[in-house]
Amino acid sequence: MPSTNIPTPASERLHALDAVRAYALLLGIVLHAALSFVPPGPSRIWFVEDIHPSPLLGITTFVIHVFRMTTFFLMAGLFARMSLHRRGAAEFIKDRLLRIALPLVVGWPLVFAPMVAVVIWASRFPHGGPVPGAAGWPPALPSFPLAHLWFLYVLIELYAAALLLRWVVTTIDADGRWRAAADRLFALIMHSRLAPAILALPIMIALSLDPRWIGFIGVRTPDTSLITNGQAWIGFGSAFAVGWLLHRQIALLQVLARRWLLTTIAALGLIGLSFALALALLLASGHLWAAPVDLATLRLAGAIVYALAIWTASFAAIGLALRFMAGFSRTRRYLADASYWLYLIHMPIVMALQVAVSQLDWPWSVKYALILLVAVPTMLASYHLLVRNTIVGRALNGRRQAGKQAAMPLLGSSAPT
Repeated sequence: MPSTNIPTPASERLHALDAVRAYALLLGIVLHAALSFVPPGPSRIWFVEDIHPSPLLGITTFVIHVFRMTTFFLMAGLFARMSLHRRGAAEFIKDRLLRIALPLVVGWPLVFAPMVAVVIWASRFPHGGPVPGAAGWPPALPSFPLAHLWFLYVLIELYAAALLLRWVVTTIDADGRWRAAADRLFALIMHSRLAPAILALPIMIALSLDPRWIGFIGVRTPDTSLITNGQAWIGFGSAFAVGWLLHRQIALLQVLARRWLLTTIAALGLIGLSFALALALLLASGHLWAAPVDLATLRLAGAIVYALAIWTASFAAIGLALRFMAGFSRTRRYLADASYWLYLIHMPIVMALQVAVSQLDWPWSVKYALILLVAVPTMLASYHLLVRNTIVGRALNGRRQAGKQAAMPLLGSSAPT
């Protein structure tokens, strides 16, 4: 008889990975709230610039931007395969349409309209208004301002690609021999200490081949077009694939848990070096610094280190969560449930607060704290009162399980397909 503390497929809960996914979304709010304080560069990157910029917040946004979305899409791939095997293909598609496609279609106009209003308001102030080079309105398709909801659009594309590829593979590889070989190869990679370097190769090549790439851009997000750019497909698609393969052999997560300290130290070093190279490339490309090497070499070095930082930091984030957040926590569970709603609605709220404080002669630390202390509790209140126990909450997060659930053991592998 199986132990009662091992969850069934219908009720399994990976508490640490739920936390990783939630914090990846919540870090997006922290990042976006800081963008108005990033010191100005050759061109304006945000719709408003605060009169008191902060180098510290500039570094903070860089650090978060390195690993946040790769980590999110890795978790998305893992949970997608889990959901597919729990529900079956037909129910999985129905669930994704309800929880991903519907929020995109319904949520986009509801958040984009007030965002436009805030940008118009910002135009009244120095260094405010539409970012230089921004597309006009109405957009000429396929150009389209997906804004911060681009991740929903890409998720839909990745779900479709995964289902199609799975059908092709199961059709061709009827006896599962190729899949077993692929699993063995993936396990060898994950057990290797060079795993981040091996997995970084695709995005490393993509970044190094971009003649306009600088480290502060990171992986180019597809937020202005309905045609997802190649970097996003490679960077986020490969992360989604790794998550999918991890769920095939869930015990491999133990490798990340065991190496959390070493991976974290390596991630911090790589992020620091990546920031230094990004700054050097920015100064050299703006003719503000005479680099000892040409721009192409500097860009190549930056791409290599940045790609390594992406995967090392993503593994560190997951390892830390597995090491320190494996158990059940009501607070983390609540934040995991709330994070999706908060991320969907946060942008116009944060943007309005940024404009409101941008011209005040207060320290940047006070203004940044004020933005978060007003925005986050307000959004949490809206979730608790208007979403959590309503049809909207069920659509976004599915049916909530009552009470404490056991953490999923990192044993064996899951279904064979």
